[in-house]
Amino acid sequence: MNDAGLSMSEQHAYDAARFAEIVGSAAAEDWARPSPVAAWTALDVVSHLVDWSRGFLMGSAGVDLAPLDVAADPVAAWKTHTADIQGLFDDPAGRMISNPHMGDKPLDVALSEIYTPDIWMHSWDLSRALGRDYDLGAERAAAMLAGAAAMEDAMRASGQFGPRVEVPADATPQEQLLGFIGRDPYWTP
Repeated sequence: MNDAGLSMSEQHAYDAARFAEIVGSAAAEDWARPSPVAAWTALDVVSHLVDWSRGFLMGSAGVDLAPLDVAADPVAAWKTHTADIQGLFDDPAGRMISNPHMGDKPLDVALSEIYTPDIWMHSWDLSRALGRDYDLGAERAAAMLAGAAAMEDAMRASGQFGPRVEVPADATPQEQLLGFIGRDPYWTP
């Protein structure tokens, strides 16, 4: 789900830059802090975004991106990773993703549907791991929740989302979305 008026490429650049600000704000000792994702540290959040997407691109599109050592330097790894992915958005060169779960799609469309939202959502996780708040944006959160609710069974079956966390009836769209994907929106380290 893109913010109004942003292209797929612009949305990725925006979300990746916001995530980079969070990554860049962490001190060396912060990387071991727990995150809202069960059994993950702050470093694991960054490693997840880098590792799964690079593996997915190789397996589904034959795009071979060099491995990155996130643990050695999370800031440098994220900067390199973002540049690599942004390059694919800016020049998809007719590449296609072929995946049994998604079918065949243009590379930039597939990344926009699954990768960019992952950066956006994990920005909250990393911020919370660092003891900070993060605003996902009410409109985008509400739109994402509406779309996700329509495919809840498939999402839960994937194993990538935890059980729903109940939130109050008057919860904000962000709190509702976080609860829906299995996060405690009130989690603190």
